[in-house]
Amino acid sequence: MSFDTAVSLAGAIGECFVIGLLLYRKVWRVLPFFTAYVVWTLGTDFSSSYILATHPDKYFTYYLVQLSIDSLLIFAVLVELAWSVLRPMRASLPKATVYVIAVLVAISAAVIWPLVGQTVPPGFGPQSALLYHLQVAPATLRVGFFLVLASLSQLLSLGWRDRELQIATGIGFYSIVSLIVAVLHSHTSTSEQYHWLDLATSISYIGTDLYWVLSFSAKEQERKQFSPQMQELLLQLGGGGRNRPSGPR
Repeated sequence: MSFDTAVSLAGAIGECFVIGLLLYRKVWRVLPFFTAYVVWTLGTDFSSSYILATHPDKYFTYYLVQLSIDSLLIFAVLVELAWSVLRPMRASLPKATVYVIAVLVAISAAVIWPLVGQTVPPGFGPQSALLYHLQVAPATLRVGFFLVLASLSQLLSLGWRDRELQIATGIGFYSIVSLIVAVLHSHTSTSEQYHWLDLATSISYIGTDLYWVLSFSAKEQERKQFSPQMQELLLQLGGGGRNRPSGPR
């Protein structure tokens, strides 16, 4: 068995374990988009290998489409995670809050997209520039989301045993590696270097899967109430609050 095959097999096994734990722990009920994203990732691992082996001339187009769909799923996952973080206060927040979160994430993405455009290496054609955007912009958004969530974890009463922070940590680690690899790709001169960078991304995702397997193997702790400062801020944003939160839901 070649090293490449071993990495691909390990990645697929890791994703299967993560999906199994998401179903077993019933996380899919709370975070359906994240569950769908992991299933999607597993499916694209197999389809990418198939397209590359049977229709290599169509792989670039396939990869662009895959990245586009992947970006849309990531958008849904980030909105879902942010909404899930607010579980202890949902009863006191307007129903439109989830749409406000979606707009904020969309605005962040809209700001990041042109900024990434300023870093596109000169000499890239339209397709290469689009590929660079689809790799770097979503990775930047994911890293930013993780950093914001981690920095607010104390105010949000989030710990490393909370599913939202566990998922965001795994996504953040993988995204940091993906971001570094995407930048290095743009300065890579040989196919061998490009290949080893791709393997580094795959190995980092295996590490993320392993972290999620270890995290989801343990039962999630009951969500704590937010800090008084955060409760007051959220209630003010919600128009003073309709009902004071009575506890985790």
